[in-house]
Amino acid sequence: MSANSTERPRSLDVVLVKGGRTKIRYAAELVADDGTRIAVRAPWSGDGVRDFGFVRFEPGDVFTEYYWRDRWYAVKEVRDAAGSLKGWYCDVTRPATLSGTELVVEDLDLDLWRSADGTNVLRLDEDEFAESGLERSDPEAAAAAVAALDELEVLATVEGGLESLLA
Repeated sequence: MSANSTERPRSLDVVLVKGGRTKIRYAAELVADDGTRIAVRAPWSGDGVRDFGFVRFEPGDVFTEYYWRDRWYAVKEVRDAAGSLKGWYCDVTRPATLSGTELVVEDLDLDLWRSADGTNVLRLDEDEFAESGLERSDPEAAAAAVAALDELEVLATVEGGLESLLA
């Protein structure tokens, strides 16, 4: 790729920041970038199996992750090694930034899970969000985070809602 090329690199590092520190960094393949939404694909990057009770993330799982430069969330479509859809894990975040080969996302604690069949929609980590102190330190960001979680919950409970974000 030349210095004047407008091509995006095919490989990026996704950097998830929480509380000013890097929580996790992993390699991902750039799938698309339309200037607003960035899509990447990556295998499960955790060590071994992580059982949340409502879903298990395990080696072989593939995450297709959608990040926005103008929205306060990310949506991750999760499939098992055979390609069967497990569901969608949604992170409430500040809008994503892409700098060179780093896609940086600040996690704001709130999450949402929707099972593949749509029967299980769970708001997650509201206690962690309350303990984070964001409502005191940055009330505008806290309000945007809560609004994002509310929006995701509505999208997760209507047929085709989350999927419409990813088309």
